[in-house]
Amino acid sequence: MPKPRVLFVGRTRYRLPLEPPLARKWDALSDVLDVRVLATAHGAASDEGRFRLLRDRPLPLFYPALVAAAAGEVRRFGPDVIVAQSPYEAAALAPVGGRAKVLLEVHGDWDTATDLYGSPVRRVLRPLTSRAARFAVRRADAVRTVSPFTSELVRRAGVEPVATFTTYYDAAAFAERPPAPLPAEPSLLFVGVLERYKNVAGLAAAWRLAAPRVPGARLLLVGSGRERSVVERLVAALPAQTAWTERLEPDGVAAALDAASALVLPSFSEGLPRVAMEALARGRPVIGARAGGIPDIVTDGVNGVLVDPHDPASIAAGIVRVLGDRALLDRLADGARETAGRWQQTPEEFARRMRELVDALR
Repeated sequence: MPKPRVLFVGRTRYRLPLEPPLARKWDALSDVLDVRVLATAHGAASDEGRFRLLRDRPLPLFYPALVAAAAGEVRRFGPDVIVAQSPYEAAALAPVGGRAKVLLEVHGDWDTATDLYGSPVRRVLRPLTSRAARFAVRRADAVRTVSPFTSELVRRAGVEPVATFTTYYDAAAFAERPPAPLPAEPSLLFVGVLERYKNVAGLAAAWRLAAPRVPGARLLLVGSGRERSVVERLVAALPAQTAWTERLEPDGVAAALDAASALVLPSFSEGLPRVAMEALARGRPVIGARAGGIPDIVTDGVNGVLVDPHDPASIAAGIVRVLGDRALLDRLADGARETAGRWQQTPEEFARRMRELVDALR
């Protein structure tokens, strides 16, 4: 019996050949599905085997190009199911899906993506994009979510998700060996894009309050984006206690977590933050915002502490509480190790779940 034909469509950026963690995901999916991927290229556009990658461009130009490319893929490939990796892709594909069923994945808050990520022009488009996202959720043949938070978003749009499970991420760099002991000196790690939804400005303000209260503590920030000037000013103001690097590979992030006492994640919203799962796998508690899907992973007083993302003083208090109390830090690190396993899955487990959803739609 032939495998179901599935076209995955999203704005995710890929570089070919795939790095081993991503290759394991797509190889596992290809074992149970006949897969094609329409997404965005890191660099020049390409069309190689399973992947057709479009040149990245501003949103007003990207989605017309996506629709045209998707129409061609539907004609050539004839998918049984189209997996749209956000409501925006699902809305854009409405005219070109043909007989294919649409499985929509909801990874985060579509309003936050408009308000707090990328160009300020997005905020002007919010009334239109919000309506388009809700239309896509209601029109899709099925919706998969990644967390209780994203499930509630979908329910508020009037739809019950058919399944809730995290998208596969390769945990090998974080779970293949036991967590390292906590460092002797207190230190904090932030990993993420430097965009407004990550609350970079709130973290900077909080660190200015917290650093003098925990002498010798250091903060390492990893990421790049439009809020880089906020980080540059913070490093200039507190050079002895603050460092910044724009990018680390997964092994480098794992090493940075091993060198840290805790991860700080003060975002205004997250669907299901992978970096928090990675931190738990390395036995590091999370100082996380009480927002979005972060509380789905972080239980206050068990594997981290929750803070108010809108109040830098609250973030600072959480930092001081964790870094300044070694007994508490040790207890939270134990909780991180104990709760890490619930978020991990193999590529084969993820592929099996996706195959089950596809079969239910056919």
